[in-house]
Amino acid sequence: MTTYWRRLREVVAERGPLCVGIDPHPSLLKSWGLEASAAGAETCARTLVEALGDRVAAFKPQSAFFEAYGSAGIGALERVLADIRGTGAVSILDVKRGDIGSTMEAYADAYLADGSPLAADAITLSPYLGFGSLAPAFERAHRYERGVYVLARTSNPEGGQVQLALTRDASVAQSIIDAATEVNHASRQRAIGLVVGGTHESLGCDLSDFNGSILVPGIGFQGGRMEDLPELFGDAVDQVLAVVGRGVISAGPDTDALRARVSDLLAVAVR
Repeated sequence: MTTYWRRLREVVAERGPLCVGIDPHPSLLKSWGLEASAAGAETCARTLVEALGDRVAAFKPQSAFFEAYGSAGIGALERVLADIRGTGAVSILDVKRGDIGSTMEAYADAYLADGSPLAADAITLSPYLGFGSLAPAFERAHRYERGVYVLARTSNPEGGQVQLALTRDASVAQSIIDAATEVNHASRQRAIGLVVGGTHESLGCDLSDFNGSILVPGIGFQGGRMEDLPELFGDAVDQVLAVVGRGVISAGPDTDALRARVSDLLAVAVR
């Protein structure tokens, strides 16, 4: 294997900086003529991967929409991750895990260890029990050449209450950015990415020294726009992987319509 950073950069160079969010909301399943069930979520997700797996750099399944259906949903998620692996696209499992000690070790093994049926190329993590609490996930990411995305400046407006709060030296978000930068410098793998929403008029943080991937949710349904990303992220825009979920899924289930929607988004992204 090669490092997550290198695999991601290669597929983005070939296909463009778009990640399709696999978010099978019950309302979207209904619009596709599917039941709100594990089977419906699986059909939606696997149709997306089949239609777009050769077009996009990454997919981001939201684990909650599969967990809602219990063991059947988890089984469906395992099959979706296997499908993504077969397309050459990167899988980013949105689980937002964050805990301490042996619990964090178990989460890291579940989602990042070779051989786990739920292992993805990368996962999302919450650092709000302390950035250092995520060390087991960082260790697994480095060992298995996978990636993690740490929540730094999220797309929801409530996030600013915590993320823009000031510590002694900087905002909480900036302290996370700086800590992730240091880990990437030390490992040289650049396995630690950040989640930074694309919905803000100004980010309120400095990404100029950050040296990893930046996952940018909030494009489309939440109001973020692809065309605003260069101004919002400045010199860091080349590290951005933009996430569009409902804005793509709503074009389905017709394969041609899904592919056309992605083509329109990529036409803006690569200008």
